[in-house]
Amino acid sequence: MTIEEISEKVNTSLAEEFEIEQSLLTPDANIKTTLKLDSLSIIDLVAIVEDTFSIKTDAQEIKKIATLGDLYSYIQSKL
Repeated sequence: MTIEEISEKVNTSLAEEFEIEQSLLTPDANIKTTLKLDSLSIIDLVAIVEDTFSIKTDAQEIKKIATLGDLYSYIQSKL
């Protein structure tokens, strides 16, 4: 799966689940500050990612993800 396909799926899920405007969903968008996701929302995001892409995440690795671009790359590395 390409980064573009991953980003499209992630962005669609974020827009639907957290009601985030598509214009904010860029690879350099910071998950906590730009998208304003708190720790509970990030747990929900991890669950969505695991379900959507059928992957298992590592809590320590997830803590290192700061931007959507980081998240896209992380997902691609797990596929």
